Amino acid sequence: MPASSQVPGYYLQFASDNTAGACPEALAAFNSANTGFISSYGEDEVTKVVCDRLRQLFATDCDVYFVFNGTAANSLALASLCQSYQGVICAESAHVETDKCGAPEFFSNGAKLLLARQTEGRMDAAHVEHLITRRRDQHYPRPKALTLTQATELGTLYSVDEIAALSDIAKRHGLYTHMDGARFANALAALAVSPADMTWRAGIDVLCFGGTKMGLPLGEAVVFFNRALGEDFSWRCKQAGQLASKMRFLSAPWLAMLDDDTWLKHAGHANRLARRLAERLAALPGLACRPAQANSVFVQLPEPAMARLRQAGWVFHTFIGDMARFMCSWATTEAAVDHLAADIAASL
Repeated sequence: MPASSQVPGYYLQFASDNTAGACPEALAAFNSANTGFISSYGEDEVTKVVCDRLRQLFATDCDVYFVFNGTAANSLALASLCQSYQGVICAESAHVETDKCGAPEFFSNGAKLLLARQTEGRMDAAHVEHLITRRRDQHYPRPKALTLTQATELGTLYSVDEIAALSDIAKRHGLYTHMDGARFANALAALAVSPADMTWRAGIDVLCFGGTKMGLPLGEAVVFFNRALGEDFSWRCKQAGQLASKMRFLSAPWLAMLDDDTWLKHAGHANRLARRLAERLAALPGLACRPAQANSVFVQLPEPAMARLRQAGWVFHTFIGDMARFMCSWATTEAAVDHLAADIAASL
């Protein structure tokens, strides 16, 4: 197989949408914020305007906070929903379980993650209810929160009805609901529903709205639809080292992304290229490739084929179930996708 080459504007990097740089709109807003003297710790006018824009986006009077990364967003949000002696139900494949280095437990002072069975990343509703009801004694962590990832770690999507059904189970048993929306933009672009319908109208109490993966230089938004749960969140951020003194640099890029639905256009681009890659791989004989629902492509590749691809310079992860995962971003090009598909075919 011929070795792939890298030229300007062409990317061999499909490991994560995190590896892409900041999109031009967000970077321009970041640079434009570097003017004059502005109040710190979120008291600036830019941050206030962005928070109001997000309230308009979600069509409700929510509370909005900005933190540096997704680990902090999810861990601090979950800590706001439960006490140390309680439990958080999540999918077996959830990032809060597999990729947070124990941060949710750390910031909640010990709340236990309770793992629900999942199919392609989506939690089984019957097993969620079983985890909630199977024990009531004080020797077992009392379930108090349910967290779901949208889009899931396996690239699948919960429908609005599925989110509502899980939220209904949680509410009936007194649990709060949290959405890990690291790729919320991709999920929303794929489902073509309103932000409100996919969150608070479906029963979500708090959303961690991913900014980094959709093209921001850094930063995530934590959106409390149940405002009572976020009353002390600014203190949590301060204690955890997540309260930015120069908050304008976290918030200004959001304004650029929200203008003209830039965030959805970039997410739609990433989704479209993932579908393009999945369609090309699905046409290869004997290759098991999942349909792309958002911006990731999972494919079962033989070890020799993966070794050849990596030797040629392609960067990707082998993920849950030993499948190769290829992530598309706002910066992924059609040429890169087509070249990758050709090299995968050659590697076989």
